[in-house]
Amino acid sequence: MTDGLLLAAGAGSRMGRPKALVDDWLVRSIRVLTDGGCARTTVVLGARAEEALRLLDGTGATAVVAADWEDGMSASLRAGLTAAAGTDADAVVVTLVDLPDVGADVVRRLLDPAPDAGTLRRAAYDGRPGHPVVLGRDHWAGVVAETDGDRGARGYLAAHQAEVVECGDLATGRDVDVPNR
Repeated sequence: MTDGLLLAAGAGSRMGRPKALVDDWLVRSIRVLTDGGCARTTVVLGARAEEALRLLDGTGATAVVAADWEDGMSASLRAGLTAAAGTDADAVVVTLVDLPDVGADVVRRLLDPAPDAGTLRRAAYDGRPGHPVVLGRDHWAGVVAETDGDRGARGYLAAHQAEVVECGDLATGRDVDVPNR
């Protein structure tokens, strides 16, 4: 079984507010993971978590709050993988809340073939690595041990030769850091 792990803890300083509170991004991202084939979704929150928690009503997602979210993406990833370790999931699809053009079709492509505990995959857009990322359970402890600051699992994925799945025909994979002007 593969679960979704949505990282949405940051303050969004360049955006002017936490990205989890921008438009419908949080609910949309949960739907992308669900429609893409994830059995359950866990959302990692941090900045203004109380407000974001209210947005989860009716989504079926659960939440975990990364107390150290200000330390960067690695704190969110550690909190999410620690929560996932308490489930029966074989793998998680890790994505970010600020990828508005990444849809369920990208997640479905990453989940084919079905991941197992040893899977390590990442989406690429015109050859540029990005998110989502599929982490099999066998890699969770290693990712948690190696993440630091705002880098997430980038180094781990490179060192362990993650399978790259081209998705540039489906999306750009670009994150949005500033409001539309």
